[in-house]
Amino acid sequence: MNDTICALATPQGGAISIVRISGEKAIEYTSQIFTPRKGLPLSQRKSHTVAFGDISTDGNEMLDEVLVTIMRAPYTYTGEDVVEISCHASSYITQQLLLALLDMGARQAAPGEFTMRAFMNGKMDLSSAEAVADLIASTSRASHRLAMNQLKGGFSNELGKLRDKLLKLTTLMELELDFSEEDVEFADRQELQALCQEVETVMTRLVDSFSVGNAVKNGVPVAIVGETNTGKSTLLNALLREDRAIVSDICGTTRDTIEGMMTIGGVTFRFIDTAGVRETHDVVEKMGIERTLEQLKKSSIALWMIDPTADAEQIEELAKKLLPMCGSKKLAVLVNKCDIVEQSALTKVMEHAKQLVENYGAEAEWSENDLWTISARNGTNIDRLEEFLVRSAAIPDISAEDVVVTNARHYEALKRALENIREVQTGLAGGLPGDLVSEPLRAAIRNLSEILGELTSDEILGNIFANFCIGK
Repeated sequence: MNDTICALATPQGGAISIVRISGEKAIEYTSQIFTPRKGLPLSQRKSHTVAFGDISTDGNEMLDEVLVTIMRAPYTYTGEDVVEISCHASSYITQQLLLALLDMGARQAAPGEFTMRAFMNGKMDLSSAEAVADLIASTSRASHRLAMNQLKGGFSNELGKLRDKLLKLTTLMELELDFSEEDVEFADRQELQALCQEVETVMTRLVDSFSVGNAVKNGVPVAIVGETNTGKSTLLNALLREDRAIVSDICGTTRDTIEGMMTIGGVTFRFIDTAGVRETHDVVEKMGIERTLEQLKKSSIALWMIDPTADAEQIEELAKKLLPMCGSKKLAVLVNKCDIVEQSALTKVMEHAKQLVENYGAEAEWSENDLWTISARNGTNIDRLEEFLVRSAAIPDISAEDVVVTNARHYEALKRALENIREVQTGLAGGLPGDLVSEPLRAAIRNLSEILGELTSDEILGNIFANFCIGK
């Protein structure tokens, strides 16, 4: 953490590139290759100022005209001296610039290392640091709002309040232990139970919010399932508005799951095209079918594609495999190929499908908006399907002040803390002595501290920041 790091902080393809440098020698290294056109050298300039000049690297040959922004510690992103060099977006220029910095003693930054240094130097807690990656990856207004709220400390503040209440609880319990021989009781048990109930209510709300937060962050998972050659891949392409999946009249073209993200009505969906389910002796196709069933289990919404030209026995056999797995999922039954099949045949298949769904206890809503005849090929009724998806996702309108859990690590730690609090409540209600009640209290505090990064391991930090892009 004491060396100086550098990295390209912008993607290729634009007009301008930014090379970011952070560390004790950031300004010194930059000064060796940068000559300002006028004014003081970098070492004498004030913090948060910009200088225009020339970069020379190889034998004093001019490489580029650049803008250099210097920011002095501690008022920087990382808490260290930081320099950002804005140059023309030539891969040759950025490569030569980075090589020059490396030759002087700088080190190529690892993924997320700038943000990791910000965390290590106390510029932000761990949950706020993780929000940086979420902000970069945000694809909708809702995901952006949640990331910004977490980055600004909304989630951290909520956890801080919880931890303060837990610390009050454990302090009172520890005092009783210290004076146990004098039989002194510092805390009224009813007051402790009321405080525990208040903490449990907040924790339960945060834990329950993960279903919404995960859907906003990663997309609502929608599995497209059905027999082979029913038009599943064609539907995926229609929903994504691009040719993502190969479409063919040959049965069994899709052997593996194919995913694509699309934002519809402000909600991000993760569509999963799956292998057609049928009896087969092909080992690879069998593996694809197993993955289909696994994706169906994980999905929140299921789209069952039916080919109206298929035999009734085929549809029943498929229903036997798929519908028991739908449970309480939102289910849409899509009878495809309405552009080439007569209405009477379509109606017959729809009524058959409705009876099968009822027989297996699935929860499709049999209004005219939830059972369609569609044409995935020419887009008939795809707009109605999109309306169903937005309605079924049931994502509430999220404001900038809402605290919603979006991170699986936070969710798991909060679940453990919630279990700890319930142990405390059980102990208090059962009249257990203070030493037995204090242990789950301390465990709850540890779990909350783990989220904020106050108690964590190098392995956890490595896993978190490894998912960042280089230069951030």
